[in-house]
Amino acid sequence: MRKDLGVQPAVFPMPVLMVAAYNENGVVNVMNAAWGMVCGHDKIALFLDEDHKTTKNIKAVKAFTVSIADKEHMDAADFFGIATGNKMPDKFAKTGYHAEKSAYVNAPVITEFPAALECELAEIIDTENMYAIVGIIKNVSADEKVIAENGKIDPLKLNALIFDQFQYGYYVATEKAGQAWDAGKALMKAAQEK
Repeated sequence: MRKDLGVQPAVFPMPVLMVAAYNENGVVNVMNAAWGMVCGHDKIALFLDEDHKTTKNIKAVKAFTVSIADKEHMDAADFFGIATGNKMPDKFAKTGYHAEKSAYVNAPVITEFPAALECELAEIIDTENMYAIVGIIKNVSADEKVIAENGKIDPLKLNALIFDQFQYGYYVATEKAGQAWDAGKALMKAAQEK
């Protein structure tokens, strides 16, 4: 039997994304964001509050990176969500983490995280119901340890954190359940035969 739980952001899984940008003085700021998703082959949308320090930096500098947080660096990933750059402007430095300037955009790549999307600001969507930062992905860089033999990122090697909005936990996907565009072929064949 189903039970009504009321209004809540009940989507699982959610990514654990590290959004990084320089401020106008070249200081790195990073925030933890779960509300983000690709919105095209070469675009990503981040649903952020416009009051975040990182959002202000993205607006000023017109570039940002989005790293995928992994289990190994969960403590810093969570810290980047707890601490606000508006009150702690040196929060990135306090972690001891490292950043390298992207060769593609004016934004920092956090070297500890295994994969990063390097983005140029495309637009900001500001309506009554949504505030979104849309970026054009100029490059994806990844640590060799998470790249499969086919030259693409291996999700099982990535050990990416998944955020749970129900209990506020972090999880890791550790098993491949099937192959996309293959798991439903039998149902497709049966549907076409009817």
